Amino acid sequence: MINETINSKLRAAQDNLADVELLQAAIGKQSITGSEANFVKHLQEVLAVTGLEPITGEFLPGRPNIWGQRKGSEPGPNLMFVGHTDTVNVQGWSEAWAGQTRENPFGAVEIDGEIWGRGACDLKAGICASLAALRLLDAANIKLRGQVSFAFIGDEESGEPGLGVSAGAKDLVQRVKQGEISTPDFAIYVEPTKLNVYTAQIGFFIADIKVTGKSAYFGTPEDGVDALKASHKILSALWQHEEELTSGPAHDFVGPSGILVTDIKGGGYIAVPGQCSLSVIRKLRPGEELDKAVAQFEEVVNSADLSDGISVEMEYPAGRDHPFGGSPVEIDPNHDAARLLAECVQQEHPSGGQIGGAPYWSEAPFLVNEIGCPTVYCAPGDISVAHTFNERVNVDEYLAAVRSFALFMVAYCGTETGNEE
Repeated sequence: MINETINSKLRAAQDNLADVELLQAAIGKQSITGSEANFVKHLQEVLAVTGLEPITGEFLPGRPNIWGQRKGSEPGPNLMFVGHTDTVNVQGWSEAWAGQTRENPFGAVEIDGEIWGRGACDLKAGICASLAALRLLDAANIKLRGQVSFAFIGDEESGEPGLGVSAGAKDLVQRVKQGEISTPDFAIYVEPTKLNVYTAQIGFFIADIKVTGKSAYFGTPEDGVDALKASHKILSALWQHEEELTSGPAHDFVGPSGILVTDIKGGGYIAVPGQCSLSVIRKLRPGEELDKAVAQFEEVVNSADLSDGISVEMEYPAGRDHPFGGSPVEIDPNHDAARLLAECVQQEHPSGGQIGGAPYWSEAPFLVNEIGCPTVYCAPGDISVAHTFNERVNVDEYLAAVRSFALFMVAYCGTETGNEE
């Protein structure tokens, strides 16, 4: 149950200006994948001021994770907030907003009640809301019985060549397994959810298909083997596979599985196309296994009626928690902590707090599957504007997230004996 006295204390103690400034400073630290250290250095100062005794450790040379904890006054559960420190790139941002106040992607300007900038919703608002929540408890003189910990990790975002393989998450779970970081009992990964509580997420794999035939001069096509025609047959088979997946079983929160052809390149210079390449992404719903989904995909590709002389190669470049890609994952939507978090959010942000599923992949599988920690996604921000020139976060939603997380810390961890009023 949520203590109304504590609820009132938190609302009275919140410093809205300081919370907004915390987020603006975070956005101002450029941390495109590979340059996380710039933001981590800033977080080290914030965690230290908040009394979290921050520790950093490199997951790759020059690329640190950072973590810290606030020990409780008595034995109690360990709640962890997790988020990635890196953002996608800003190519084209300044050109898109040339001459306007939002021209600087790291300017963190506030316009009509929203803060703009790269990382605003994905996911620096979540990181800052979790830290501001602990700071709010301190301002309200509320001491927790259980422990609150924070782990902010790099290398989550795709897009930079050779990067974005969850190296930071892999390092985190290894440190937990080795006892260097305490095992959490429940975790909130602060990907944007509009402050809903996502207990499930999709999985995925990306496949690059190279179709090779034989090029020949256009006047003597009989001397060639057309890779583009073969690709057409593969595409037809994949689109049939898509229809079968989308009309098949559906998950309550993330819908049916699917497959999407995202890119095609091929052709010849006034000649029979000798090579063609396709890129495909496959969506998995919770309950599906990556190995089986990949085997099914390869069976579909190989079932295409291809001409003699055609060869097909397939590669899977986006391994995460699995060599082929990222696993789908879910916890019980009626998990006590997930429901309690939803209740806390609804107290402060009535349009949030709905139990649902993430239409994206992030790093909860590392926590759920590798260290056995029930994990949800919950944070301010709308995933639909992430990675775009329109990335921003609503200030009121962000401030509500601060109060919601503070309420949940109290409700989940409990308060020091005699500190309930």
